[in-house]
Amino acid sequence: MEKSLVIVESPSKAKTINKYLGKDYVVEASVGHIKNLPKSKLSVDTENSFDVVYETIEGKEDVITKLRKHAEKSKEVFIATDPDREGEAIAAHIADELKDANDKIKRVLFHEITETGIKDGMDHPRRIQTNLVMSQQARRAMDRIVGYQISPFVWKTVFYGLSAGRVQSVALRLICEREVAIRAFVPVEYWSIIGEFETPKGDRFLAKLVKESGKDPVIPDEAAAKGLMERIRSGAFTISSVQKRPVKRNAPAPFITSTLQQEAARRLRFSAKRTMSLAQKLYEGIDLGEEGLTGLITYMRTDSTRLSEEAVAQVREFIYENYGKEYVPKEPRLFKKGKASQDAHEAIRPTSSKHAPKAIKKHLDKDLFALYELIWNRFVACQMAPAQFEQVSVDVSDGSLVFRATDQIPVFRGFLIVYDDTVDEDAPSPDDTDPTSKLPEGLAEGQPTAVHELIPRQHFTKPPARFTESSLVKELESLGIGRPSTYALIVTTVIDRKYVEQKDRRLFATDLGMQVNKILVEHFPQVVNVRFTALMEEELDTIAEGKRDYLTVMKDFYGPFSTALAKASKLASSIKKSLQEKTDVVCELCGKQMIIKWGRNGRFMACTGYPDCKNTKPLAEDQEKLQHITGEKCELCGGDMVVKGGRFGTFLGCSNYPTCKNTKPISMGIKCPKCSEGNLVERRTKKGRRIFYGCSRYPTCDFASWDKPVNEPCPVCGNPYLVEKTTQAKGTHIVCPSCKSVREPQDVAIPA
Repeated sequence: MEKSLVIVESPSKAKTINKYLGKDYVVEASVGHIKNLPKSKLSVDTENSFDVVYETIEGKEDVITKLRKHAEKSKEVFIATDPDREGEAIAAHIADELKDANDKIKRVLFHEITETGIKDGMDHPRRIQTNLVMSQQARRAMDRIVGYQISPFVWKTVFYGLSAGRVQSVALRLICEREVAIRAFVPVEYWSIIGEFETPKGDRFLAKLVKESGKDPVIPDEAAAKGLMERIRSGAFTISSVQKRPVKRNAPAPFITSTLQQEAARRLRFSAKRTMSLAQKLYEGIDLGEEGLTGLITYMRTDSTRLSEEAVAQVREFIYENYGKEYVPKEPRLFKKGKASQDAHEAIRPTSSKHAPKAIKKHLDKDLFALYELIWNRFVACQMAPAQFEQVSVDVSDGSLVFRATDQIPVFRGFLIVYDDTVDEDAPSPDDTDPTSKLPEGLAEGQPTAVHELIPRQHFTKPPARFTESSLVKELESLGIGRPSTYALIVTTVIDRKYVEQKDRRLFATDLGMQVNKILVEHFPQVVNVRFTALMEEELDTIAEGKRDYLTVMKDFYGPFSTALAKASKLASSIKKSLQEKTDVVCELCGKQMIIKWGRNGRFMACTGYPDCKNTKPLAEDQEKLQHITGEKCELCGGDMVVKGGRFGTFLGCSNYPTCKNTKPISMGIKCPKCSEGNLVERRTKKGRRIFYGCSRYPTCDFASWDKPVNEPCPVCGNPYLVEKTTQAKGTHIVCPSCKSVREPQDVAIPA
């Protein structure tokens, strides 16, 4: 009997789907993309029709051959790659390779990997949608053009090997502009006054001075505060107003990609990248013992807060049974569609009310459980009754000066018993002058009060807060930059490029990042323009919706871009010279002046006599900063090992230098795959010309590799690390050394 073939992206998803489809189907995985743009060239025809040339990814030939064989003998072929534009493009590439079976190919969408979700997808097959494919192709083409044509310009002006990108450069601009604002900020002193008032019954409460002669009080310094306090002490105060009003607070909407990343960062301390990796596993399927592989959440790349009627009915029943009827609103809660929302998928939610977090906790590791519980609680809360409070505001006045105390008394907790939405470390700091004491009972208008104590407090205005990963994602979303599938990648890229550093979860622009941003803003203002980038996202949407065609959008983009590139390229040499700083330091080898230049490891001093004199050395302040104690002891003399810098980057050196000249490489944080005891470290060949990676236990362990290890697990097979491979034919790409799956690399030009 002929079977039908179902093609998905990941082997883990294939296992889950196979469980539900049964013996009449064969489920195979493409293991991600099967085609990509070649790394060795632009691969976009900018002269004519912007045709894009794809090639088969190295190592995918066997996968394609296997899929062809299955397709030939299958009754039907269902391509079930992810239900988004990137998934549609992968489906088109697979269909192109299976063209002999074209008449039996159908596209199906699984928004959740459950029996219901798979049945719904299989019941509604369709053709591959060209508009979605071309929208994704336009994104790839734009990213490739910007990355491949601006990056060489940055090499020529700063140093070889840097990169620029269509969206990453806008994110960098936001971070750099925030950095400039913080550095330029001048704090301004101001004071506030808190009064502790006492009623005739002896009850006391705190209130803040809010009005002086009908205006906001202006207290610039301590002298002004003391003068005002003398005036307060001489006044006769009474309660001039007591206002009480009911307040309701509704639960937030269910998660979309951006809000999930933001909340996971705030509450769980997960990076956007980590959040999406965990969410992918929850979506594709978790082994629940007797129940087998089960998808626990809906598709995690979405910008829609829409919920299915079935899911809402299930969760309302769950709330009624577990919390009581008073927690179930009369009508299901609906949420407004965002301005830029594509609304292609539901919100991120659990796939079944049967899978409460505690019921399946034993099947999840710590991080998976934490993220699943967060998604579960947010979804349940969004369909619960609002929290109710009584807000009380009390004014105390002498006719001219007004103090105010406020209190919020819980009446009904509502959704807050499941999900407290007040946690927000990215919100502005509350004014610490606001009184926090509870108001006593029985306060009434006309009641006299005495000033028991006055508390003056000094403050200074604060600069804008640096972005965190979550607040940057929020800002990008609000500006219409990027889409659910790209947020995590944007943040990761600017950090990986060393344009941005993360300290205490805050994003700091590095000197290198500031320099690159300055050049891009000056010479490519349109490319790094926030509004222009948002408009390009809207243009991609119009292609997907069939309102505009691919060629028109690409021409509108490339015309102004190519003009700016041609103009900037003529200035590359003069820009590079302008970045070099003169110093008073004389080269100790040839006597010529030293200048400050940019290199792969940051700024350094180089002799102006180059190439006759190749003397270089680190900047004095950088060398001083680098030398910090690691806690590791020198095995030769017992001294402290400190981080030092040299022309080849950072390394560990003994603090007793020059008496002890022991040095060693810095660990990359990845266990050796051969001995499992040592850590992988970066090493250089004897002449220092090539970098390779080996075990820290050498010569006991002789593991060595030319491929740079990447400290992140394989999303396909779970191998604890990946490697960065570079070949002449394929350029640089990320590969799993275990299952050989290839991760689609960033569109950054590769140095020739």
